[in-house]
Amino acid sequence: MTSVGDELPTIEVTITRADLVRYAGAALDFNPIHWNERFAREVGLPDVIAHGMLTMAVAGRVATDLGGEIVSYSARFTRPIVVPDDDKGAVVEVSGKIGAINDDGTLRIDLVAKFDGKTVLGKPVAVVRPRS
Repeated sequence: MTSVGDELPTIEVTITRADLVRYAGAALDFNPIHWNERFAREVGLPDVIAHGMLTMAVAGRVATDLGGEIVSYSARFTRPIVVPDDDKGAVVEVSGKIGAINDDGTLRIDLVAKFDGKTVLGKPVAVVRPRS
């Protein structure tokens, strides 16, 4: 798969409250909007939300599943992923396609990350150097 326009396999990733706890510990990001429902609602959120960088990491998996290394990766946070306090969690669907093959052989991967049918990242783009 190395042609412009090639679609990458779509993945679905479930994020649970337990995942938020593990991510907070690894990232040392203990902002209460990621674990305290009362606080999240007091600041205008509908409920506890996933960490933005966790969202980016989940979306980046589509690019890393190609193999090789990510050279650069950017996105804007446009909508939060609300993570319910249940056993089902929040399902994030991520897809991507090869948007360009650069002169240096790297691939520009245009990503789409959705939660509840709505995009959660604006213009997520990864540049990947494929394995030789």
